[in-house]
Amino acid sequence: MQLYKSRGFGEFFQDTFAFLRENGKHFFKHFFIVNGIFLLILMVMTYFFSKFYTDVVFGSLVYGNQNAFDQYLNQNSGIFILLLFLFILVALVAAVISYSFVPIYLKLYTERNGKEFTATDIINVYKANIGKIIIFLVCGILIGIPLMVFVGLLTFILTITIIGLLMLPLVAGGVSLYYQGTLMEYLNNKKGIWESFGYSWKLMSSKFWAAIGCVGIFFLMSYVAQYIVAIIPYFFGMVNILTEVQPGVNSDPQDLGKSMMVMMIVVFMLSFLVSSLLGVIVQLNQGVIYYSLKEDNENINTKSDIDLIGTGA
Repeated sequence: MQLYKSRGFGEFFQDTFAFLRENGKHFFKHFFIVNGIFLLILMVMTYFFSKFYTDVVFGSLVYGNQNAFDQYLNQNSGIFILLLFLFILVALVAAVISYSFVPIYLKLYTERNGKEFTATDIINVYKANIGKIIIFLVCGILIGIPLMVFVGLLTFILTITIIGLLMLPLVAGGVSLYYQGTLMEYLNNKKGIWESFGYSWKLMSSKFWAAIGCVGIFFLMSYVAQYIVAIIPYFFGMVNILTEVQPGVNSDPQDLGKSMMVMMIVVFMLSFLVSSLLGVIVQLNQGVIYYSLKEDNENINTKSDIDLIGTGA
């Protein structure tokens, strides 16, 4: 599938799913190879935090212990602080690596004219661009401070009306596409970081509503899918808990607490995995849009075709 191709609103959707049909196995395989260890660590740590949550919160409700949180911190303060620090550190590293995966994958995809590359090639690109990724992270935070103030005010204004609420996914889509386009441009070319931020805005502006509208709808679909996936095990878990609590029968608080803990762990871990997969799909959609807008502005594929005609190929 050719990424450098002029597209409209409908083709942004169609070609995102077409790319997944053609390359989904290769794409997700390498996503899990590169990110799998970090996802696994985060899921394990999520388990411990879920256990802490259920022990403390449900402990105070089920067991009648109103001082459960203070007691837990007094007995496990060192472990809790260490786990919290490790969780933040691993989450930050995992987020950076995961966020950079799609730009690096699509960079290799365009350079190799397809999926003829391995996880080793992807990791080598990570290593070669670690400095750029760190610079992007720092500069992204600096730009994000005033940007979040503006977005926060805009979000507050939009939430006043029902029509405004429907536009919130467009705001999220616009911010996300702006950052993703910047990173792709920064990794793909010799532009500086600030020039890449400016160029990303230029690309977005060329088909503004079509671009952010598509990303916004992908965000909305992702949110709905995550909600459905999370609510199903939660629903069955609550049904199971309610069936254990029979009228007139003294239920064992410990059994009830264990059922709640299992339910929360399943919901947290399943939601985490699904959100990771849906997040990378949303990023892929932004990649398709980026390469489409870049083709509109620079005619990269068109110039290549003309060069081939000139050589008699």
